[in-house]
Amino acid sequence: ALPEARWALVSLVAFLLALPLDLGGAPAWTYGPLYVVAYAAGGWEPALEGLRALREKTLDVDLLMIVAALGAASIGQVLDGALLIVIFATSGALEALATARTADSVRGLLDLAPTTATRVTGDREETVATADLAVGDVLLVRPGERIGADGTVLGGEGEVDQATITGESVPVLKRPGDDVFAGTLNGTGALRVRVERDPADSVIARIVTLVEEASRTKAPTQLFIEKIEQRYAVGVVVATLAVFGVPLAFGADLTDALLRAMTFMIVASPCAVVLATMPPLLSAIANAGRHGVLVKSAVAMERLGEIDTAALDKTGTLTEGTPEVTAVRPLPGTGLDEDALLALAAAAEHPSEHPLARAIVAAARARDLSIAPAEDFTAAPGRGVTAVVDGHEVHVGRADAPEGAETTVQVTRDGSPVGTLALTDRLRADATGITDVRADLLPEDKVEAVRELEGTGRKVLFVGDGVNDAPALAAAHAGIAMGRAGSDLALETADAVVVRDELAAVPAVVDLSRRARGLVVQNLVIAGTFITVLVLWDLIGHLPLPLGVAGHEGSTVLVGLNGLRLLRESAWRPGKRSAEAQEA
Repeated sequence: ALPEARWALVSLVAFLLALPLDLGGAPAWTYGPLYVVAYAAGGWEPALEGLRALREKTLDVDLLMIVAALGAASIGQVLDGALLIVIFATSGALEALATARTADSVRGLLDLAPTTATRVTGDREETVATADLAVGDVLLVRPGERIGADGTVLGGEGEVDQATITGESVPVLKRPGDDVFAGTLNGTGALRVRVERDPADSVIARIVTLVEEASRTKAPTQLFIEKIEQRYAVGVVVATLAVFGVPLAFGADLTDALLRAMTFMIVASPCAVVLATMPPLLSAIANAGRHGVLVKSAVAMERLGEIDTAALDKTGTLTEGTPEVTAVRPLPGTGLDEDALLALAAAAEHPSEHPLARAIVAAARARDLSIAPAEDFTAAPGRGVTAVVDGHEVHVGRADAPEGAETTVQVTRDGSPVGTLALTDRLRADATGITDVRADLLPEDKVEAVRELEGTGRKVLFVGDGVNDAPALAAAHAGIAMGRAGSDLALETADAVVVRDELAAVPAVVDLSRRARGLVVQNLVIAGTFITVLVLWDLIGHLPLPLGVAGHEGSTVLVGLNGLRLLRESAWRPGKRSAEAQEA
């Protein structure tokens, strides 16, 4: 839907249609119009932007590339100019697409918060827009409804799914006095909530603000590149004019002076420099994609190789994000073994849709246990479920005293305890060692933790999966989202997405990025050497135009082939630890 993408596509298609005709020796009238389309479609916008920049007394590389492309065409090197146009048009389109997708995902986050809420005034209920809510209003939140504003529970009990804010996979029991957040989902039980914060300042709204602010921040590397581009563009223009004007002033032939200046423009153009950077990074992106890691841009791939510290969210990143039964503990004297206790609990929980209930039933099925039918099933928020199983009243509910990081549920039969089950969020098999653990962090706390680490001079990679991780993903030097259960916003905000949720892919893609950056340095040395030699040859001696073009194109092909080395299967090295791991 973006104009940049449409024009770049037209330019690329026209170039690809013209290329075989040109190289195959077809008449010029067959491919000439196609080159004209490639030049016009890909070049009109950067040319217009360059002219606007000139009005503000600045000069950018895009305009220089247009001039170089036209200069190449003016001396017969139409293919070189078209390739230059296509490269820059495609790069601009990819940048515009990435920016637009991030903006769309941020706007989509606002959909998590409901547009209306039920406000209670005395005995009267009315449906109002959440934007019209004020601090002190009392809301009625029915089962299955999303909470309309940040507030405090005044009455009622219910289990609220807070995964969008805290990332925790298990619903949290809310009683009078507990805080609740806008956009979270009330599961069972009606709640009366007093609004404590203006909707415009809710946690969800603050997440949006944090992501937008971080997305607008330019990295120091980007600022440095912009300065270099400006100076390089000005230098080449001044030098080209000098190469043309100085010999002419001393009586040189006009055609010879123009030919020397055009040769200088071609050999000084940064085609090889552009290809020095892109092939290694794009090859790394393609290789990572084959192994289930989607890196969104060449800039993102480069940034991944700069990190020296990794901060990982726990739920859904280091863990699977879903609870599982880890221990079955029957009480002595009940006549029940582990299988019998688990089957009894699963029978009572079978009608329930609660995450803990699903975990218990799944554990019973994993042991091939027979699950008896349940009768008279009832569920009470925060208290568990009750059902009649084989003539016995069975109750399954959370124990008062959880054991460590476990969620413990107690099973009673006819009013007497018969055992407990322990459930935990399963750790991923490839999770690495952690040196620093920080718990109970809200989205802004995660951002603060990332900024604290970066304040010590570190370049932080943040790995997460939830909406609540999006601000930290945006604030970190680089961000990776776990794709299988990742929220849309996390996937859009991150620089890369691990599609198959393999943690070992994180150090692998970081290692691949570092080697890509090494090849970029090699290519820049090669490109810089060729440009320097050819420019000096043209200035000091007499560089024939065909030789100048050959040298220019030869360096371009050389750095391109060097960059393609990372397409090899052996370039992917999973399991190698590439950064210090720290949980934020």
